[in-house]
Amino acid sequence: MFESLSERLQLVMKKLRGQARVSDEVLAETLREIRLALLEADVAVPVVKRLLDAVKTKAQGVDVQGSLTPGQQVVKIVRDELVSLLGGEGARELMLGSNYPAVVMLVGLQGSGKTTTTAKIGRLLKARRRFPFLVPADLARPAAIAQLVKLATDAGLGVFDHDGKDTPLGVVKKGMIAARQKGYDVVLIDTAGRLHVDDALMAELGQLKEELRPAEILFVADAMTGQDAVRSAREFHEKLGLTGICLTKLDGDARGGAAMSIAEVTGVPLKFVGTGEKADALEPFLADRMVSRILGMGDVMSLIEKAEEAFDADEAAKLEKKIRRNEFTLEDFGEQLAKLRKMGPLENLLGMLPGGGAALKGAQIDPKAIGRVTAMIGSMTRRERREPSILNGSRKKRIAKGSGTSVQDINRLLKQYMQARQMMKSLGAAGGGRGRMGMPFPFRARR
Repeated sequence: MFESLSERLQLVMKKLRGQARVSDEVLAETLREIRLALLEADVAVPVVKRLLDAVKTKAQGVDVQGSLTPGQQVVKIVRDELVSLLGGEGARELMLGSNYPAVVMLVGLQGSGKTTTTAKIGRLLKARRRFPFLVPADLARPAAIAQLVKLATDAGLGVFDHDGKDTPLGVVKKGMIAARQKGYDVVLIDTAGRLHVDDALMAELGQLKEELRPAEILFVADAMTGQDAVRSAREFHEKLGLTGICLTKLDGDARGGAAMSIAEVTGVPLKFVGTGEKADALEPFLADRMVSRILGMGDVMSLIEKAEEAFDADEAAKLEKKIRRNEFTLEDFGEQLAKLRKMGPLENLLGMLPGGGAALKGAQIDPKAIGRVTAMIGSMTRRERREPSILNGSRKKRIAKGSGTSVQDINRLLKQYMQARQMMKSLGAAGGGRGRMGMPFPFRARR
């Protein structure tokens, strides 16, 4: 996400950091480069102008802080203004209020990803110990009801399954009754996609709003549509009074102009961003962390949070003891890789490290690498996993055949395992042996 914008801005910031003195000429050149980068990323022109005016005003009267050079101080100003542009520090949580159950309506254009986002938000709420209930009120799109029922079932969420022969208003009334009877505390309403110029359908949304009195009305926008998403969000906001925006398909938008513009233009906060098609690929939007990624500063806090979700503290303590006793086996290696897989695509994880985006440029990361490693380890006997030294040529051929890989793949796995074991042993001897932090990623980066 933000690939082209990030690349351009990182180059500008790199030049600026080395400046011992920021003259008017250097500042003007920097602002020009930032302007070009933002416009090429499809950021709205008024937004670009406001951002640059703010940076220029603050940079000209800057008081250089302690350990910062003038160049670094301007970088900090740019960073702070970008955070402000995207909505400020901290997460914009769902404001569910005190009504029982609380209602969240999802609205937007056709094809923006409302149905999938409804299920993703349901998963997030469930992880926060809420009890969400999904109501499919999209009666215009064939199979929309079946899609939401399937997504909800797969995620273990409550859902109002119906035949689609009622009106949307009738569906939500019955859905609310079912939610109250079953004790759910949040109801997520998936509405039909519509254009803001369709008065009849917009009036239908108005009826639903009047009936439900939702705590949140979230506009789901496709980041790939650029400034069209911004214009649509503004129109929906004027007619319905939006409370938040969910930006989907951000992983496929290298420019990111919609994300950079939508909160500023509409005055509605970005609350969630979709980063992939999988059911867990939805993140609360955190402007400060997003800007850090864009500027190549990394997002270590998000990486730590993902690790904490995937790795159990007790299991990590047991693994540490194994490492200290030099008992780290291929079974442990496979288990750690499986947990690493839960954290998301490797390129996303590496991109959260400072400088990770630049380091990955041009690299080809095989997303199926961990799956192949898991298959190879699964094709071994228990003794082979615990005593890899007994793996001779015939055993390797059998494992390769059973896992659909080659003997070369087996040898590469064993080499990676020995490297990980040695690295973890070294970390353990130094007193820092958390096994999960020392493991090399099992992929080949080819340029």
